[in-house]
Amino acid sequence: MLTVAMMVDDMQLVEGCRKHERKSQEQLYRKYAGEMLRICLAYEPDRDAAKDILQNAFLKVFRNIEAYTGEGALKAWIRRIITNTAIDAYRKKQKDAMLRIDDINELSVPIKEESDPMVCQDLLREVERLPDGARIVFNLYAIEGYGHKEIAEMLNISEGTSKSQLSRARKLLNEQIMSEL
Repeated sequence: MLTVAMMVDDMQLVEGCRKHERKSQEQLYRKYAGEMLRICLAYEPDRDAAKDILQNAFLKVFRNIEAYTGEGALKAWIRRIITNTAIDAYRKKQKDAMLRIDDINELSVPIKEESDPMVCQDLLREVERLPDGARIVFNLYAIEGYGHKEIAEMLNISEGTSKSQLSRARKLLNEQIMSEL
């Protein structure tokens, strides 16, 4: 839960970043980098590549800090930049690759943040093992909460491909979990 002290602290950091104060930039980075790296790792399993995405995203945060209006949580604003940067990196990496089309199916239950942390960690480890297309769509749909139309626009794919990649992710996750049991 966001406290008033956290918001004031964030706004002080934002103001320092707007003045290009290195100390404020470093503090903002240190405050959110760990959590944001986990987001990057959800899109790019290679840790070094995920760190590159994180660095590029924070450069965007600092370059565009003027655009943050203070409406809504700073963390959510940063998270959106991180997610978009990770998607851009994925697009660049997959520019010439075609996503496979499988059966169209919907994921029935999205992950809830209130879930047991151990269960979520185990599930996220299994998600990391998914093929790129399925993993990216699963992250955007089940974790980030985007709809298929939005995912299709972000990844330059059809809605049907988004749905089929989600179905593929769901099927592979079920198989992985069942083999673990």
